[in-house]
Amino acid sequence: MATLLVNTGRAIISNRIKGSGTEPSYVAWGTGAGTTGATDTTLFTETGTRTAGTSTQQTTSTTNDTYQVVGTITAGGALTITNAGLFDASTSGNLFIKSDFTGVVLASADSIQFTIKASFA
Repeated sequence: MATLLVNTGRAIISNRIKGSGTEPSYVAWGTGAGTTGATDTTLFTETGTRTAGTSTQQTTSTTNDTYQVVGTITAGGALTITNAGLFDASTSGNLFIKSDFTGVVLASADSIQFTIKASFA
């Protein structure tokens, strides 16, 4: 299992520091297999509609050193979710953080609440 701030995520950070770009606050999930890599720009078989998450600053080691987005996605049918990510747009856009994990089996109308954190500790 891997969770990474991917290369396009690093570009998002430098854009935001310069005062441009869009906040990465859209949560998405996928059903494909694979191991997250730094050069990934998409999820493994992204499925469904991205959801706008709620972003906050959190404290891990020092005040406000962690960016956090919480978002809930509901399944429209039976799925096995194997990866999730955070994007800077509701469609297309740039991948910020991606994580792969052991499949979570869902029935129609089941949901997962994702808490995605980028800690600068």
